[in-house]
Amino acid sequence: MGPAASIDPAEIDRFERMAAQWWDADGPMAPLHRLNPTRLQYSRAQLCGHFNLDADARRPLTGLRLLDVGCGGGLLSEPFARMGATVMGIDAGGENVAAAAVHAKALGVEVDYQAMAAEDLAASGAQFDAVVSMEVIEHVADVAAFIAALVDLTRPGGALLLATLNRTPQSFLTAILGAEYVLRWLPVGTHEWRRFRKPAELARHLRQAGANLRDVTGMRYQPRQGEWRLSRDTGVNYLAYAVRPA
Repeated sequence: MGPAASIDPAEIDRFERMAAQWWDADGPMAPLHRLNPTRLQYSRAQLCGHFNLDADARRPLTGLRLLDVGCGGGLLSEPFARMGATVMGIDAGGENVAAAAVHAKALGVEVDYQAMAAEDLAASGAQFDAVVSMEVIEHVADVAAFIAALVDLTRPGGALLLATLNRTPQSFLTAILGAEYVLRWLPVGTHEWRRFRKPAELARHLRQAGANLRDVTGMRYQPRQGEWRLSRDTGVNYLAYAVRPA
């Protein structure tokens, strides 16, 4: 069986080389570590609102089956598990999930990590209450096929959470020139601007796959505080919440 259509082998190889450094907050994945609190804040709020759960509870996602697609080293999978969800994390990079599994076991966090593509898991008929895929869409070869697989993996009545970058002049200046060439937050070549997706394009892919986009919220970096915050500005980084109708 050949590789799933959405997988770009060059992208997977590059991230596998960095797998051992996933949990180094000051290493190559530092930008994701900075994003994590904001991504989790948004996810917690949307999932609790969607499933009518208590956002203030210690483990608010208890009872939910959640899939983290493109989980990498588990930076999102582990927090979701700590929030009470039963989590499966999948990634096309075998070294990524191996590193994630070792880290989770060391901390006593239960996550089912598997090296596989979303399309392959969807073909098995598996479905989850919630599917999360953040900072992944801009790295896949076939966005339509990838989004279709994510929707297939979301049970009817379930929720889908995404995070990616908008394709705007602002994102080229900030995410490409600024982050890769000036600030050196990311290795040069991490992103290709042409792969960024506008929210309207994301909405179209979701609609064609059978899901409805319900919310788009931006994320902006606050240099003085050294942190990301939710924002109305979706010109660069943004989060999205979609629903598969029951």
